[in-house]
Amino acid sequence: MTIRAKHLILPLGAAVTATGLIGAALTSSAEATAKPQPTNVSLASSKGKASDIAKFWTANGGRQLKAASRYSNDTAVKGKVKFGGSDAAPDGKTGSIPPIGQEKVKPTKVKNVNLPRTIGKVFFRVNGKPYWCSASSVQSKYHNLVATAGHCVYNTDLNRETLDRWVFIPGYYQGKAPWGVYVGKSAYTHYDLAVYEDYDSDYAFVTVYNGIDARTWKDAGRLGDNVGGQGFAWNQKIGRPVYVFGYPAGPHPDGDKPYTGVTPKWCYGKTKPAGVAAAYKAEAQIAVKCSMTAGAAGAPWIDGYSSTKRLGYINGVTSLLGDSDGNGRYDFSSSPYFDSETYAVYRKAANMWSGSIR
Repeated sequence: MTIRAKHLILPLGAAVTATGLIGAALTSSAEATAKPQPTNVSLASSKGKASDIAKFWTANGGRQLKAASRYSNDTAVKGKVKFGGSDAAPDGKTGSIPPIGQEKVKPTKVKNVNLPRTIGKVFFRVNGKPYWCSASSVQSKYHNLVATAGHCVYNTDLNRETLDRWVFIPGYYQGKAPWGVYVGKSAYTHYDLAVYEDYDSDYAFVTVYNGIDARTWKDAGRLGDNVGGQGFAWNQKIGRPVYVFGYPAGPHPDGDKPYTGVTPKWCYGKTKPAGVAAAYKAEAQIAVKCSMTAGAAGAPWIDGYSSTKRLGYINGVTSLLGDSDGNGRYDFSSSPYFDSETYAVYRKAANMWSGSIR
């Protein structure tokens, strides 16, 4: 059996559902999945470079962080959207990796929605100006991995070029980093995004160094040890409900600006197939009803979310957003469909060590 991707043909075996410990699930040589060659690019190749990046963002009371604005590059879809006509579909067996700390625990359900500690903002520069996207910590062998949109890591205007001075700050609030500043070490994505700017693969997994406590300039420890990490799921049935947690800030097309980007917001709904935009090659995505605006790109889509544990399974990230009925208000967000190829990219990143910069 083969997967016929847009730009390459890849062999497909049987994906494995992870029900045991994370180390075994991520390193088993017996697992057979689709095997694209994940594109990985260095963000900060040395401790010295990583230290300089952390100092850049934390200097002068976090002035650069406060000056950052929501990243709106390649996010808004114009024109009608084709729902139900997507090529998004499982390409193998359903699989999942449990969240950090929940490897042997069954999730519980409650009515209230408590925001996850894993979410935050990624900051970077484009042409010398500071911007942010949304993101989340995700399970990995070394508790050092961030999931976000690919276009929030890779400059899609310059193929294979990464965005400058990339950091993740969970729980960011007005220049403050309560759990530290985590400098990106290496970024992993699908070949089709890096080379062809194909938004059907608009996701990235970034390994980060141990955090830096900006108040004391000491090692703050590993990301997942401090805020936890969401689980990861792939080849899930379309139509399942998900929570989307992000930091919207931009205006709607009609000029209304209901969000500030200061605090995270959430959407909830069932996924549906969507052929979103040919201009972005986004023909096999999924969508959910959501009114978030620019700034929410990279927001995690969490299946099976427990408000008690504040954990679930990431099976999407916000890629594009749009106004499907033309009334001047954004009413949906879209994500790449996480399949076996996504899992192959994730698995590569999830086994990479980062270490400390102090």
